[in-house]
Amino acid sequence: MKLTLDSGLRQNDKCESMNMRQQRLKWVLPGLLIAVGTALFSVWICRYQRFEVTVRLPGADGRPAASVASVGGGPAAGSLQMFDGKPSAIANSWPCFRGADYDGISKENVPLLRQFPEGGPKKLWQIPLGEGYAGATVWKGRVYVIDYDPAKQADAIRCLSLEDGKEIWRYSYPVKIKRNHGMSRTTPAAADGFVVTMGPKCHVCCLNAETGQFIWGMDLVREYGTQEPLWYAGQCPRIENGRAIIAPGGKALMIAVECATGKVVWQTENPDGWQMTHSSILPMNFAGKRMYVYCASGGVVGVDAENGRILWKTDQWKLKTNVPTPVDCGDGKIFFSAGYNKGSMMLQLKQAGGEIVPQVLFTLKANVFGADQQTPVFYQGYIYGVRPDKRLVCMDTNGKILWNSGEANTYGLGPYMVADGKIIVLNDEGVLSFIQAKSDAFDLITQTKVLEGHESWGPMALVSGRLIVRDLTNMVCVDVAQR
Repeated sequence: MKLTLDSGLRQNDKCESMNMRQQRLKWVLPGLLIAVGTALFSVWICRYQRFEVTVRLPGADGRPAASVASVGGGPAAGSLQMFDGKPSAIANSWPCFRGADYDGISKENVPLLRQFPEGGPKKLWQIPLGEGYAGATVWKGRVYVIDYDPAKQADAIRCLSLEDGKEIWRYSYPVKIKRNHGMSRTTPAAADGFVVTMGPKCHVCCLNAETGQFIWGMDLVREYGTQEPLWYAGQCPRIENGRAIIAPGGKALMIAVECATGKVVWQTENPDGWQMTHSSILPMNFAGKRMYVYCASGGVVGVDAENGRILWKTDQWKLKTNVPTPVDCGDGKIFFSAGYNKGSMMLQLKQAGGEIVPQVLFTLKANVFGADQQTPVFYQGYIYGVRPDKRLVCMDTNGKILWNSGEANTYGLGPYMVADGKIIVLNDEGVLSFIQAKSDAFDLITQTKVLEGHESWGPMALVSGRLIVRDLTNMVCVDVAQR
């Protein structure tokens, strides 16, 4: 009886197993047929069909370059508006941050006022701007400024007439940002028929300087792994020999981009992973070499202007929130300064064994000489700058303070430059001062209020006696020439 029962159970098990196998085949067989068919199709594609893969470039599809969208918006997704402004006939220029020679000194032979008239100098024009500290660039009668339009959530590269401030064209591209101690804060570079800008979120844009037509754009965060600086980008682009010079950090410490095509001509390796600061690049010459000096987050680097090779570097000066640009003091001396209690340092470049070697000459505490925001000016052998205590000081290249402006004359975080032998200083509240640039004593010549707002921090531009300054929300052009 036991044997018969066991046999019946085994027979039932066999029947159930056969049913389960039939069910599995019902579902597995179609999958196998699909897999075999896909494999045969792939063999046919690879053996008998040929495809060419090319990089998709702006304009390659026949559409206008400005209509080609980039990932997440950015310069290539922009639009161009034309207005009725006309360029001025004035030929002189202030083509980038700190002027043509990157030193904050006007070389024009234009005498400036010795005494401001009652009510201040003549105001030639005034325009409203979005919140920020971006300075102006002047080229061939045109004024360029990067602005932010919060209503449209877009960076706006604006071209104005130097004559009357009327807008000539505007190129806008979508970027979502929020207030963060202002928004736009960089100065465009204009040369060789191009204008190059860097927006708050590290978007680089190159346009035709006359027409505003889009040529190329870059999202440094996406393309190079750039870390967006605290309070947004503050680095001002450079243009030399038809190349835009940018320091992204991340995958490349520095790059040279052909303005006409957007082609990256060279890029500097970044083995230490240094990142972008608010400081701008200093072009300078030493020992027959043209080089670009940059204060990155982990130190300072000198890069060969021809091929991007690192000529020298040091970690003796590093600050992630470094704002002022290095200052060329001649004979291989480079002066560095910063806020946040960092103080300052003088570096000496020397040649040794065919290499360039940086050596620290001296360092100074912030109460002796530091610079929170603006870059000092080296003029006729002396360094002029505003310390964290808001006093204007004159210092020699050995670190000795020769004079300071005293408690009665303080200047805050506003910009300064030198022209016609005068230090031009703008304080936080928009009071403009002319001070004699000399080493023996502080000598205030004249002063007046030219802006009614606050946080008058944007870098200045001076062309043929026309001084362009701004506060948080307004830009004005005043005539300071002795006519």
